Amino acid sequence: MRAIVLSGAGGVEVLAEEERPTPEPGPAQIRVRVRASALNRADILQRRGGYAPPPGAPLDIPGLEYAGEVHALGPGSTLWKPGDRVMGIVAGGGHAEFLVVHEREAIRVPDRLSWEEAGSVPEVFLTAYDALFRQLHAQAGETLLIHAVGSGVGTAAIQLARVAGLTTYGTSRTPGKLRRALDLGLDVALDASDGWAGLLLQQTGGGGVSAVLDLVGGAYLADNLRVLSPRGRVIVVGTVAGGKAELDLGLLLRKRLHLIGTVLRSRPLEEKIALAREFSDRALPLLEAARIRPVIDRVLPFSAIRQAHQVMESNDTFGKVALVWSNDE
Repeated sequence: MRAIVLSGAGGVEVLAEEERPTPEPGPAQIRVRVRASALNRADILQRRGGYAPPPGAPLDIPGLEYAGEVHALGPGSTLWKPGDRVMGIVAGGGHAEFLVVHEREAIRVPDRLSWEEAGSVPEVFLTAYDALFRQLHAQAGETLLIHAVGSGVGTAAIQLARVAGLTTYGTSRTPGKLRRALDLGLDVALDASDGWAGLLLQQTGGGGVSAVLDLVGGAYLADNLRVLSPRGRVIVVGTVAGGKAELDLGLLLRKRLHLIGTVLRSRPLEEKIALAREFSDRALPLLEAARIRPVIDRVLPFSAIRQAHQVMESNDTFGKVALVWSNDE
């Protein structure tokens, strides 16, 4: 099979397409012929040497999501049949023509989704769904601040929050991304380069928000706590602005705030299965009804993987950079 391989840590020059053995499915596993995937910030970090894959994941084949057809069944696998369209998250190996996953980790692909759309769903929508509803316990009538609202997870969170009846505020340093986020359903746009915390407090009459989905990290933590209402919650999903921040424990205590950290990649299999099954039950019908949709900035072939990394590193994208295999009959 063809696979995108990392020859080491560094710039885009360490990315190359190579032939690798096709994996064999084990008990209760399925082998998927990958038709599409997408690029994520974790892939950039891994390429730079800052985010090693967890035990059991391919060491040099990146890729955290996939969409494709069931190609083969492992012993005891009964949930799917060859040819079924499935998608899901993986800890690595998504940027290869074939991969193996536990049959209960796979999620059915709605008929209305193209391969590039399906390949752009799992990582961002599962991350946003898990953060908003399984950890922040967001509910209708609450207010939510989304940082980096033009990112893949940001665009997914806007839509999930809108459907759930939340009022959303979003930050970005790019006016064009804020305009597109408003078109997607964001309620209030905040320019992150213009003192977003003060703007938000003005918008809320000083009351702040119920919850914060932080995809930026770093120095945003202090203002996250500042804009939270009493007993508010913040979940940190990304650290593109840095992994260290100063914490005002007095403010945390006085407001009785909840500070949550999360990651999907290294979770145990049982937790990933539970998330996949819940997402299938509660969010998949929204995809089927087109009430939520993946937002794709552009579609590139895997042969342009270096270009894809450069595009994401430019920070000019709105939504996902989708990747597809070509000439793979």
